Amino acid sequence: MAEVYKNCQSCGMPMSRDDKGGGTEADGSKSTMYCSHCYENGVFTLPDITADQMKERVKAKLVEFGIPKFVTGLFTRNIVKLERWRNR
Repeated sequence: MAEVYKNCQSCGMPMSRDDKGGGTEADGSKSTMYCSHCYENGVFTLPDITADQMKERVKAKLVEFGIPKFVTGLFTRNIVKLERWRNR
């Protein structure tokens, strides 16, 4: 059985916060690894993004949600350690 992750392995968002309950695989099944913002129909929604670009994107989203900018670095510092970025 596939491992179920607590956080998206692309952007780090808690999977429990994903209103769609996760991304989708090519066969339509739910991804247990990636959220619906990062992964649809078995492919990444932003296939050419780098880990650093993802960090900046997530920081901007957090600020939109009212998180103080100085705190966003704490939330995004481990993005590079997620599965998607590990072998890059």
